[in-house]
Amino acid sequence: MSHVYELYYKAFETLRRVREIRSVEDNDRYCKIISQTLQEHLTVIPRLAMGVIECQSLMRPDETDRFMNTLLRSRISRRVIAEQHLALTETFHSPWHFPDAKPHHDPNADFVGEVFLRCNAKEVVDECSQRAKSLAQAAFGSECALPEVKLEGHLDATFPYILSHLQYIVGELLRNSMQAVIERNFPGKPPPVEVLICETPQHVIIRISDQGGGVPKDILPDLWSFGKGPRSHVHLENLVQVPKMAATMQELQASNQAASGNVQGAGKDGRLVDGSLSSLTSRPPNLRLGMGLPMSRVYAEYWAGNLELHSLEGYGVDAFLQISKLGNKNEQLSTRASMDAV
Repeated sequence: MSHVYELYYKAFETLRRVREIRSVEDNDRYCKIISQTLQEHLTVIPRLAMGVIECQSLMRPDETDRFMNTLLRSRISRRVIAEQHLALTETFHSPWHFPDAKPHHDPNADFVGEVFLRCNAKEVVDECSQRAKSLAQAAFGSECALPEVKLEGHLDATFPYILSHLQYIVGELLRNSMQAVIERNFPGKPPPVEVLICETPQHVIIRISDQGGGVPKDILPDLWSFGKGPRSHVHLENLVQVPKMAATMQELQASNQAASGNVQGAGKDGRLVDGSLSSLTSRPPNLRLGMGLPMSRVYAEYWAGNLELHSLEGYGVDAFLQISKLGNKNEQLSTRASMDAV
């Protein structure tokens, strides 16, 4: 917790000394400060989770969860604003931005800053399933039988969304489902993980179903808690390893390229996604942190969506992700009053 406090204090002291921006050059210098601050804060999430687990004997679980939810929502809003500013500045400096540019084609025409205007649910599921399979093969061996990911429903569903957020949520759900099926050790070919995409005028709903045996009884009551649960001591030991993974995007790219031959930290068009989310998503399957589901729910609810999970013990899990199409709902921000209450 002390480490996180010092990071935020340093960021505040740095940003409050920035003079009024009056020129493009001033903005470029400001962007360098923002970029450096974002890089320094890549370890905030695992450090926060470690702090919450360490303090579980000093605070009630509902208080620590409320603290984490409030702080994470606040963090998401700040990172979205900062990354949006950097992305728009990058677009402004791009050669195709100017009227006499040749060629006139803008490769980022489908983006407004970090918002991907044509986010396709099927493509996101495909990318996340391939990433999950690569990680599973690296962890369990190339001879391990992996479950197939079957897609059905409205496969052409397209909507505006921040790609890194959706990739993180879907990636976590698919990782959990695939790992549960693999560890159940089915004889022969394992049953598939079924993904149903349903589009409505206001929402897109993604259901992910598996036959991995369901959530164990001892974990189910604390499924959405950051610091409570019977395996919190294991999570604390694993979280110590995460800050080493949450380095720079260049290092993440190098390690991922060596493992799979492509850039896991980039979207389909090559745009880089949130480094802190990429480092968490690319962790080995056996590195259980106990924060994937609660964090995914925070990200879903921030954009006025929802995440629910229904477990059938002895059979499997149905996860329902409801996504509000950006532009028709307000973000669920942390108010000053809620921050003061924490």
